[in-house]
Amino acid sequence: MNYGSVRLMAQIICIANQKGGVGKTTTAVNLSAALAIFEKKTLLVDCDPQANATTGVGLNKTQLKHTLYHGMIGESGIEELIVDSEISALKVLPSRVELIGFDVEMLSEPDRETALKRLLAPIGASFDYIIIDCPPSLSLLTVNAMTAADAMLIPLQCEFYALEGLSQLIQTVQRIRRSLNPHLQIAGILLTMFDKRTNLSHQVAEDAEAHFKELVFKTIIPRNIRLGESPSFGKPILLYDAASIGSQSYFALAQEILAKPIAN
Repeated sequence: MNYGSVRLMAQIICIANQKGGVGKTTTAVNLSAALAIFEKKTLLVDCDPQANATTGVGLNKTQLKHTLYHGMIGESGIEELIVDSEISALKVLPSRVELIGFDVEMLSEPDRETALKRLLAPIGASFDYIIIDCPPSLSLLTVNAMTAADAMLIPLQCEFYALEGLSQLIQTVQRIRRSLNPHLQIAGILLTMFDKRTNLSHQVAEDAEAHFKELVFKTIIPRNIRLGESPSFGKPILLYDAASIGSQSYFALAQEILAKPIAN
């Protein structure tokens, strides 16, 4: 499999928050698609056993012979696992429910935290960006994603209790830096599900900016019906409704990330 001429190593961004329903997968799918539409060779890695990113780009899980799980346990090489998407510059490393067994099966293995890093190493020069969608927990899979990544993007929903648990996530990043990946950065905090009609959304945005200052992305992802519909059609919002506010927001996020390259 040939991904083009040799280039500098990909920038690897994992998208993580141990809370569910904050927009991790929506962000992973749509940021990957936006970067690809900006002609950046992009790989979307679905590191969640729920495999919502896999179906969100239109892949049929039942037709997959091999998934990320087979690569993580050493049964398959990475070039066997990567599949095409509707967007030519966007490739996908898909997942399926068997990935849920990874944490238990690898419990006694040495270097179990670096399985994903080792798997991605051979194709690091073939992509501009590798985006990893993490499960909604601080599991061994999430630790693998943080160990493989150059930076972590944290989606933060503009709802009650949004900031609760964020300190735990930051502490986990600090532990990963000390023991497994000293170069891990925080790419930024992305405010999601913003409803401009509610005081609560504005209050969460103000609190996040007060606490985290320049770490908060300027782009804010709004609540948007079309954005919520697009996964059921197996399409990123950029293909489902390119004119929607959700689509415009993810294009803006991609532009922010392109303007601030992450050192790796």
